[in-house]
Amino acid sequence: MAMQINIGASSSSTLEVASNSFDVFISFRGDDTRRKFTSHLNEALKKSGVKTFIDDSELKKGDEISSALIKAIEESCASIVIFSEDYASSKWCLNELVKILECKKDNGQIVIPIFYEIDPSHVRYQIGNYGQIVIPINEMENK
Repeated sequence: MAMQINIGASSSSTLEVASNSFDVFISFRGDDTRRKFTSHLNEALKKSGVKTFIDDSELKKGDEISSALIKAIEESCASIVIFSEDYASSKWCLNELVKILECKKDNGQIVIPIFYEIDPSHVRYQIGNYGQIVIPINEMENK
């Protein structure tokens, strides 16, 4: 059984998804936003009838992205990525982001960025904390 989700003003802007999937996957850096923003966003979405997936587990450094998390991303109609000061310093967050962008490219998944207490230009132009993280990764790829 499938459900339809309106994503635009016209009735032609709908997505059909399996009934066991999620409307929205929320990607966030727990230390930065879990209690201050993300939990409130999640509750507001749920009260509006949006079926969300939010990873409530406290992840340990070095853990790999779980198959359940990958499946949740793949089965979501949209993803909300909450960019915060230390989002890019988390390998886990970056792995989620890669998977989200793959789903956007391959399946047309909607991606909604939220910039929480960070200037969007820091992400776009990879400056500040975002530049410090990306530069070492780029240097490693060139070796």
